[in-house]
Amino acid sequence: MDYAVTMPIIKPQQIKYLNKFSFSINLFYNFSMKNIPTELLRTFITIVDLGGFTLAGALLGRSQPAISLQVKRLEELLDITVFQRNNGLQVTEEGEVLLGFARRMLDINDSAVTRLAKSRISGQVRLGIPNDFEVSFLPRLLSQFGQAHPEVALEVNCDLSVKLLKDFQQGHYDLVLATDSLEETLPINSGDEFYETIVWVTNGHFDWSKNQPVPLVVYPTGCRYRQQIISKLNAAGIAWRIAYSSSSLLGIQAAIEAGLGISALARSTVPHGLYSHVQIQDSPQLGYVKLVFKHDRGNQTDATKRLYEYLYTGLEQSAS
Repeated sequence: MDYAVTMPIIKPQQIKYLNKFSFSINLFYNFSMKNIPTELLRTFITIVDLGGFTLAGALLGRSQPAISLQVKRLEELLDITVFQRNNGLQVTEEGEVLLGFARRMLDINDSAVTRLAKSRISGQVRLGIPNDFEVSFLPRLLSQFGQAHPEVALEVNCDLSVKLLKDFQQGHYDLVLATDSLEETLPINSGDEFYETIVWVTNGHFDWSKNQPVPLVVYPTGCRYRQQIISKLNAAGIAWRIAYSSSSLLGIQAAIEAGLGISALARSTVPHGLYSHVQIQDSPQLGYVKLVFKHDRGNQTDATKRLYEYLYTGLEQSAS
C-alpha cells in the first residue's frame, strides 16, 4: 500500500524562526556540551589553596606529572590558561573566574553526594545530654545532623549527668553524653572520654570580696560542678553561700547576668555574654571534668552510630 506524503507549507515568518532555532542548536552543541570533570576542578582548587603542584599531589595522592597533566587537560578543554609560571605560580585572570565557578560546582557536587549517601539512614535516636550543653555547640551539631539525615528522628532530653547515666543503664537512652568525674590534672583524651577545663563564670563585674561569703549560682544537689565548687572553696577556707539554684542552664545564665552570683562550667559550654575565668583573684582553680559517651557499640542502629560520630567529632574539635 502506498502512502501519500504531504509537505507542510512554511510561511516566510516561520523561516526566520527556524533559522534562529537552528543557530541556537549549533551554539548549544558547539559551546554548552563541554562538561568539566570534577576531578580536574578539584585538582585546580587544591593547587591554588596549597600554593603548588607538589603539595596538591601529596594531598590528592597523585604524582606531580599527573597533576600537571590534569591542569593541561583543563586548560585545553576550556581553551584558557589558568596559571602564569614566569614568576612563581600565579592564577591568571581567566583562572580567577574559573576558580569561583569551580568552588560552587564542587560544593554542589559534594553536597549532593553526601546527602544521597547518608539520607538512607533512618530511625529514631534517644539522646541524653547534660543541662549545661543545651545551649552550647551541641544544638548546632544536631541541626547539621538533622539536615544531613532528615529521616532520623531525634528525641533529645537534657538532665543532670547523674540521672542521665542511671536512665541509660535502665535502657531509656540510645546515646548519652555525660560528665563522669573530676580531675586535678589534665589526662589525654582517649576512646569515648574527653576532658575539659572547668572555669569560673561571671557577668564580668563580679567583685571577689574576702569579707563576704561568695554567692554561688549552681545546679541542684548531684551536679559535679556544684560538688567541685564547694569542695575547692572549703579546702581554701573561703566562705560561700547558695544564692540561686536551677536545673536549667538558661536559669543559671539569667541569674549570673543579673549579678546574683558566680558559677562554674566546662569552658566550651559558657554561654555567649558571660565571662570565663580559670581563676578570679584568690579563688582556687577548679581542675578538669571528664565527659563520656555511653552507648551500646554491639547493639546500636546505624542512626545511633552516625549521631555518635557527629557528636564525637564536634566534641573532639571543641576540646582541642
